[in-house]
Amino acid sequence: MAYLAEPFTLKGLELKNRIVMPPMCQYSVEAKDGKPTDWHFVHYVSRAVGGTGLIIIEMTDVEPDGRITDFDLGLWSDEHTPAFARIISEIKKYGAKTAIQIAHAGRKAEDAAVPVGPSDIPVDANAKKPRALTTAEVKQMVEKFKEAARRAVEAGVDTIEIHGAHGYLIHQFHSPAINNRQDEYGKDLALFGVEVTKAIKSVIPADMPLIMRVSAVEYIDGGYDLDHSIEICKRYKEAGIDMFHVSSGGEGPAGKRKPGNYPGYQVPFARAIKQALQVPVIAVGILDDPKLAEATIANGDADLVAVARGMLRDPYWALHALQAVSTSAKEAAPKQYQVAF
Repeated sequence: MAYLAEPFTLKGLELKNRIVMPPMCQYSVEAKDGKPTDWHFVHYVSRAVGGTGLIIIEMTDVEPDGRITDFDLGLWSDEHTPAFARIISEIKKYGAKTAIQIAHAGRKAEDAAVPVGPSDIPVDANAKKPRALTTAEVKQMVEKFKEAARRAVEAGVDTIEIHGAHGYLIHQFHSPAINNRQDEYGKDLALFGVEVTKAIKSVIPADMPLIMRVSAVEYIDGGYDLDHSIEICKRYKEAGIDMFHVSSGGEGPAGKRKPGNYPGYQVPFARAIKQALQVPVIAVGILDDPKLAEATIANGDADLVAVARGMLRDPYWALHALQAVSTSAKEAAPKQYQVAF
């Protein structure tokens, strides 16, 4: 059996293989109401049919002005839950498990009249200037994350991913270059993410693992490096994070240091966090070559591999990857398709 085909268990989460569809915004909400549409239904269910082990539904926001654009998903009211439940129920029929990435865009909320963040520092000279959240508003934001997670559980998710990467709100709080607050959330850069983690843990089942996506390094001039993110992740682990989904950047325009543009460029970050914290990790970043994905698992660099653009090109990437590295593709395919393998 190929390493990609091996089952994976973390607390109550049991995955049939090591392949993850990471969250990728579709910008396809029709009524700007945050509710998933038939596009989202087909988009996610087709990847379940295609053999993916874990499907992470795209960035889903805790309030309307927390969206990147007005066409993004949201879970800020109980009215949103049934549309998500419909998708998740269908995904389960094909043996895949489902997560939702809970988030707030913070200063990167493009369609908000006035974005909010830990400070009033804009993303760049062309971006809207955000308003710094008051201390009371930060505490209210923690509750909004908690309520969105509660709704996700009611919709039937198998796990939840907190978005602490790519320059969105939690990342903004733990970034020294972005967070210049003078209150408790400025003196302790991990505090907001820690409180969000604890709040979400209070409303999810005890055996449900909690994932956090993090940017291991920043690319803006003066941005943090791996040693900073490891220390932040230690705090998040202590608060209850069970697995990290390791990416990088997204906080603003790259300076002297540029992100890689080659297969597996972020795998060393995943390996470093896995080794430093002794926790399972998801690696991501141009891993769509099945043999590279297989090697990432086989070498112990990561426990799961996430394939983004590869799955946009091919809903059946997982089956095709298993076909390329093993003989298990036929067993992994729906019975209606097994004759093709």
